[in-house]
Amino acid sequence: MAVKDQEINDNYAIYHGDSCEVLPRLKSESIDLSIYSPPFCGLFNYSSSPRDLSNCRTYDEFFEHYKYIVEEIYRMTRPGRFTAVHCMDVPISGGSNIGGYLDFPGDIIRLHQELGFEFWTRRAIWKEPLKVRLRTMAKGLAHKQICDDASLTTVAGADYLLEFRKKGENQTPVTYPTGLHRYAGEREVPHDVLSYRGYEGDQKKNRFSHFIWRQYASSFWDDIRIERVLPFQESKDEDDEKHVHPLQLDVIERVCVLRSNPGETVLTPFMGVGSEVYGSVINRRKGIGIELKDSYFKQAKMNMKQATEEIREEGFLFN
Repeated sequence: MAVKDQEINDNYAIYHGDSCEVLPRLKSESIDLSIYSPPFCGLFNYSSSPRDLSNCRTYDEFFEHYKYIVEEIYRMTRPGRFTAVHCMDVPISGGSNIGGYLDFPGDIIRLHQELGFEFWTRRAIWKEPLKVRLRTMAKGLAHKQICDDASLTTVAGADYLLEFRKKGENQTPVTYPTGLHRYAGEREVPHDVLSYRGYEGDQKKNRFSHFIWRQYASSFWDDIRIERVLPFQESKDEDDEKHVHPLQLDVIERVCVLRSNPGETVLTPFMGVGSEVYGSVINRRKGIGIELKDSYFKQAKMNMKQATEEIREEGFLFN
């Protein structure tokens, strides 16, 4: 398959191809951070391609192939730096009738540890139950199920953000001498702390940055703007598509800010419509993305064109 299409400039490089073929072409220890959602085996089918990890025949087969991706990410990651994986528990039966769950996050953790990563953090991302019910039609989330038989109710399961650190000493600290300057979330910033934004004095007194850090340092992110995502509707294919909902830009921005410096390189091996590359670039990082599916890659190109226009207006293109 190799690379069917690509778009490369000073701010990002995106490739239309199979990550299993593209990743080996990238340099070792050239990535400062990676962030992505792996295909959720057994839960969603993203395409009809036999190369798509979501089409693996079994759960074990999925991890056999996914292991190859994680090995490549480990090779490419600089010592002391991070990879962040967005995932969730996977219903065993799928669809609207849930018969228990597979510990997908736990198996991802064990795989990364096996390959040499240190398990660093786990954050839960809250989802509103009614919205999940309306989107998935899960019977266990319906109020009717409470009335009929509450023993068969379930929960609107959280998403999880798992962070793994490559062993070794980080040669370039991620620093913010005047604290954090922008909050990516839905809470209203208290009016009395706004004047501290960019505070250059004793950072113990920087109330604006302290407010942001209290949200980011939590293990339970209930302030993510769930609908703050890139355009994706045009990338849907009726013949093979069961799911598409890009990773929220708030999540991507927080990871970029906490784990990389401006100008550093962020990778996503499952680019989708370009969310992680877009989120990296608009936060002054350089992005690398790889996507297998034609319609996703086309949408990613359009989304990255928008990102380029936005950063040009802000005046911080890297070239």
